[in-house]
This record gives sequence, structure tokens and C-alpha cells, in this order.
Amino acid sequence: MTLHEYFAPQPTSASELPDPAPLLRSLTQGVLEVLAGVREVDQLARWFSEDAFRSLVTRANLSARARSARGVAPARPSFEILSIRCAAPRDDVIEAVVVVAGPGRTRAVAIRLEGMDRRWRATSLAIL
Repeated sequence: MTLHEYFAPQPTSASELPDPAPLLRSLTQGVLEVLAGVREVDQLARWFSEDAFRSLVTRANLSARARSARGVAPARPSFEILSIRCAAPRDDVIEAVVVVAGPGRTRAVAIRLEGMDRRWRATSLAIL
């Protein structure tokens, strides 16, 4: 075993992990607050893989620039989670869609969770 393999995240079976629904709710809320500019993106770092976190940071920076260009101050988003749909394509993977209704529109947040090092981590996130 190489040093890289030794320190690489270790897969964890879903049966060894908690129900993913509360995490999906929290991640959705956290991500929407980050994009609205009322939460620091670093607060979510431990729940994301490196690549997914980098993508979130990029999107947060773009949102901040767009707000600045329009002269809009950050404001806490108001929304309601309408539904969470989950599928498990593998034992250590959950793919979910969280449907969120806000004052102006309804959005879908797609999140892929993978069991790594005895906890769920988001490895992919898309807001549609």
C-alpha cells in the first residue's frame, strides 16, 4: 500500500451511516445561504469533497460579484423544502434531488453523497 492509498478516503457502507435526509436538508440550506452571501462557504467545507467544494467556492464568488455589480446587499433567502427524493445506485452512494420553493421560483438541488471515512460527504452538487 502506498502512502497516497493509505491516506485516501476510505469507502463506508450506507448501513454504517446515519439517515442522509437531515444532512441533505442542512446542505441545501447552507448552500443557498452561501450563494445569497449570508454564510461563509468555509462552514460547509467538511461536508464536501475537494472538487465539489472548489466548485461551490467558484459559484459563491460568482454570486458575490453579481450581487456587487447590481448593488444588491446579501439577504437571508426564504425558502421551503418541498421534497427530497433519494436513490442508492451503490451501497456507499446516495443521489438525491431536493426541491426548494422560494418567493420567486422553485429550484431543484441535486446532491450526490458518498460514504467516506465513516460519514457522508457531498461529491457533486448542482442547482437547477
